[in-house]
Amino acid sequence: TGPPTMAGRWSLLPDLETDPTRRAHASAEGLLERHGVVTRGAVTSERVPGGFAGVYKVLTAFEETGRCRRGYFVGSLGAAQFGAPGAVDRLRSFSHETGGSRDDKSEALALAATDPANPYGAALPWPERVRDDATPGTGHRPGRKAGALVVLVDGELVAYVERGGRTLLTFSDDADVLSPAMGALASAVRQGALGRLTVERADGQTILGTGERAEALRRALQDAGFVATPRGLRLRA
Repeated sequence: TGPPTMAGRWSLLPDLETDPTRRAHASAEGLLERHGVVTRGAVTSERVPGGFAGVYKVLTAFEETGRCRRGYFVGSLGAAQFGAPGAVDRLRSFSHETGGSRDDKSEALALAATDPANPYGAALPWPERVRDDATPGTGHRPGRKAGALVVLVDGELVAYVERGGRTLLTFSDDADVLSPAMGALASAVRQGALGRLTVERADGQTILGTGERAEALRRALQDAGFVATPRGLRLRA
């Protein structure tokens, strides 16, 4: 017997590992599992204790024992790249595929901005947003923030949804790209990842405003199932 606060199922956890060498090895293994290819930017984005210098020593030891490979696997990400064998083989298979034409549809994916699968703001810098003379400046900036989402199409950043879903930033004005991107966003809502989502502003303007860019984005959202309300475009889970 005991107080109500003690009710439930409990499990005894092992003691916290205090040996710095073992902790460094566990950290390096976790990075390889999450990222596939570990770069300086990936380590910096996770704020790993000891920084890249500490992880570098462990990954070098892993390379010597065959637990990972070192090479220049992804362009523009620096020379110090360490990849898990399976991830490296997978990357090479993609490099062969890009040599031919692709007839399949674009692959769109909505992710949490903090997801390791999102390279932007970590391994890659955030791209410049598409602007025109009619788009006013805005203080909104993308970032790897909790609650925010990114929408990628064939690996390219197309949209950034700020926490709460009311504000959206776009990185393309191509209707052929916006359409699958908004479809992926709608799928995330329907699958329960977001609950209800109401987009009120996009790129510093009201989503219900005029202009070619606003109309193109609004059309892509409505084609994905969003409906107009007095405040914006809404989709329920």
